[in-house]
Amino acid sequence: MIYFANPKSEYLYLKNKIHRKISDVLNSNSYILGNEVKKFEKNFSKYLGTKYSLGVSNGTDALILALRAIDIKRGDEVITTSHTAFATIAAIREVGAIPVFIDIKEDDFTIDTKYLKKKITKKTKAIIVVHIYGNPADILTVQKIAKKNKLTLIEDCAQAHGAEYDKKKVGTFGDFSCFSFYPTKNLSTFGDAGMVSTNNYKLFNRLKLSREYGWIKKNFSVKDGYNKRLDELHAAILNIKLSYLEKFNNKRILIAKKFLNSIKSKKIILPKISNLKKHVFHLFVIRVKNKERSKFLNYLKKNGIIAGIHYPIPNHKQKPYKIFHKSKLPITDKISKEIVSLPNFPLLSNKEVNKIINIVNRY
Repeated sequence: MIYFANPKSEYLYLKNKIHRKISDVLNSNSYILGNEVKKFEKNFSKYLGTKYSLGVSNGTDALILALRAIDIKRGDEVITTSHTAFATIAAIREVGAIPVFIDIKEDDFTIDTKYLKKKITKKTKAIIVVHIYGNPADILTVQKIAKKNKLTLIEDCAQAHGAEYDKKKVGTFGDFSCFSFYPTKNLSTFGDAGMVSTNNYKLFNRLKLSREYGWIKKNFSVKDGYNKRLDELHAAILNIKLSYLEKFNNKRILIAKKFLNSIKSKKIILPKISNLKKHVFHLFVIRVKNKERSKFLNYLKKNGIIAGIHYPIPNHKQKPYKIFHKSKLPITDKISKEIVSLPNFPLLSNKEVNKIINIVNRY
């Protein structure tokens, strides 16, 4: 069986290095916010091209801390897309803000910026732009609108480690960028972890205080804070895997190009790729025509391929968030019924890639 993701394969590939590093951490007698976390924060900032990075417990908490750092309050509005993981909207609601949903472009599933200005009100405080599936959104347009309207720009890069817009890494355009290192991400650990990056020291200091109880030093608190720390074991694993990120991303891109060049089924719509963007293919997402998605998924399963759906029900139609949405999102609604995520991970073999292509083409 070929699964759409296989994080265990990365563990087996790096097993000896990971075991040695875990042993080092366990023998260090330092397990929370120690040298491995500091090293990873420094390494990640260097890789990304930002001044400051803060390791946190997960990608959702990264978004929550970013929103709290700009004093988002109950009733404030945050603009984002409905076509995103639950975490994006859950973070907005966690701080009491109201998500304002905007539609996406049909060809690449990212925010449709032509609707953005119309959504801005006196209550709008921030925009969260999602680089969905590893594909950069039109970030320069969003950045320009955010600056003109004095709004905080937060990049949700949970699926876009190493992606680029016009040869510049995503995560360097906004006031904050938030990353997840969940096991299936392009850069991942074997558990949960996250990161917030910024070039603003004042904002970084607010993030740092919020991460650990508002402490300026142990047991001395100067503001409300939380426990959203990154532990040493995950940081140690991420330090190893960061050095493989470009290699693994290149493999994802190579597989995606093979899919794009070789899948010929007339019942499938392939994703469109812009030359201006470096898409890192966290997911390779196709669309199935003629309302045949369920049939197609069953066909794949019968032939030994497990695909995914990201995401079958848009956030604006989820029970907790329906009350916040009044206008229509026709493209979001349309593609949510068509999309399928084919297997695409770095250690997928050539034999498996060819099997996927052949099976899809026979549909």
